[in-house]
Amino acid sequence: MSKEMLDAFRILEEDKGIKKEDIIDAVVESLRSAYRRRYGQADSAAIEFDEKTGDFRVFTVREVVDEVFDSRLEISLKDALAINTAYELGDKIKFEESPAEFGRVAAQSAKQTIMEKMRKQTRAITYNTYKEHESEIMSGTVERFDNRFIYVNLGTIEAQLSKQDQVPGETFASHDRIDVYVYKVEDNPRGVNVFVSRSHPEMIKRLMEQEIPEVYDGTVEIMSVAREAGDRTKVAVRSHNPNVDAIGTIVGRGGANIKKITSKFHPARFDQKTGRMVPVEENIDVIEWVADPAEFIYNAIAPAEVDQVIFDDEDSKRALVVVPDSKLSLAIGRRGQNVRLAAHLTGFRIDIKSASEFEEMEEAAGLTVDPVDDVVAEATEEFVQGVDFDESLLAAAAEFATEVEEQN
Repeated sequence: MSKEMLDAFRILEEDKGIKKEDIIDAVVESLRSAYRRRYGQADSAAIEFDEKTGDFRVFTVREVVDEVFDSRLEISLKDALAINTAYELGDKIKFEESPAEFGRVAAQSAKQTIMEKMRKQTRAITYNTYKEHESEIMSGTVERFDNRFIYVNLGTIEAQLSKQDQVPGETFASHDRIDVYVYKVEDNPRGVNVFVSRSHPEMIKRLMEQEIPEVYDGTVEIMSVAREAGDRTKVAVRSHNPNVDAIGTIVGRGGANIKKITSKFHPARFDQKTGRMVPVEENIDVIEWVADPAEFIYNAIAPAEVDQVIFDDEDSKRALVVVPDSKLSLAIGRRGQNVRLAAHLTGFRIDIKSASEFEEMEEAAGLTVDPVDDVVAEATEEFVQGVDFDESLLAAAAEFATEVEEQN
């Protein structure tokens, strides 16, 4: 039995990745459980494993006492001396048991304990393996489908690709090889779940890291990505080398780098004229990231022009963007897509107004200068120009006015 036991440990360690020490612990735990089933307690049990022979030995440990109250835990001094005259009160004596005596039911319990330990260990290994790949791209094989998911075999587990994580119009068949982005790995009582996506914005970032050397080595950094998969994506980038153009590097000569990225996806859209799904290409806009939020929003609204960006005094993450009347529809985009992507890219809640709408808004809020105020201002200026002020008095008056304003 010893050789078979050691061979089994080796196979489990090589094929399942379960350490021998963990297997030994599982066997010891199962034997202790079997002992408890057989004798009603396990406090007196001692289990030893012989590394050389591969044998497990089970002992009952009894303490030498004057008077025995529990024969499983104690042995009288008289009986102990009959075994060895050197024993004294308080000594512990081990008596070997035969695991075979635990019975068939106890053996089955031991097997179940071992299997449960193995399942937990295997699950922990699976979880740790895929947790290391979280936020990365993995390649897998399409296995099967149901109403909720496409199941992708990543090697030792089936990952779940939900409908919202799929690119609109993409279709797959069993055994197709596809790339997916691992965005969440969960360990729960039912097992390990790996959730993957092809529509996640971070997948674009990871693909650029794979395909563009300057992104991989950190010369060009991707600061943020906003994506509506299968249709349009905005990517904000910056260069850490003044001699390297971030946008040009990402786009590549003749758009070669962008084509490498878009070729990874196969979106399609329903054509009402033909009544069929027709292939389309996901558009990727690359813009320059800048630290100044107003300028960043200017860039993100492209291709529309921007007149001004006004930030909300009460909400630091809200901005009003004013665009020429002729560029309003372009700034908003089809079904609001352009402004929506710009908001996700910059992290600001963006309101778009045309120049004429903004003027009307100012007038309604009383922000424009009243004509009467113009007359007063003009008269005041004429009066000031006609008076010869003492400069020291004027400076003192200005300082006093400032103090009053600060107090208010």
